[in-house]
Amino acid sequence: MLLTELLHPGILESLAGSGHGARVLLADGHYPAGTATGERARTVHLNLAPGLLDVTAVLDVLLRVLPVESAQAMVGPAGEPEPPALTEYRSLLAPVPLTTLGRFEFYDAARSPDLALAIVTADLRTYANLLLTIGVRGDVEGT
Repeated sequence: MLLTELLHPGILESLAGSGHGARVLLADGHYPAGTATGERARTVHLNLAPGLLDVTAVLDVLLRVLPVESAQAMVGPAGEPEPPALTEYRSLLAPVPLTTLGRFEFYDAARSPDLALAIVTADLRTYANLLLTIGVRGDVEGT
């Protein structure tokens, strides 16, 4: 038994094979994961039932095992209010910078060859998608 909260074998394997600059997509239940992810990315489906597991819950666990350098969130068209999920993401990620991208810009970023892992959740919120860039460990001697 592992001494970490993250126990999903596919997620652990993908993260262990990723390094600085690799990206992790946390997708809501509306995200087109079959067409808007990088070719080399592993896709893990955690969408057992609508609303059962959301992006915020997955982010909360990942932040305990993964150094995050930066993050990008999807937002709606200009003039629409900011998605409510962004408040949660900013709170959890602080002081990590969180920038926003429009829907199609976000899809392009998620199609990057740097995308190592796509985690599909059952989040019912609109525009609850988040793209994390893996950072470096700060506790290694000499860094």
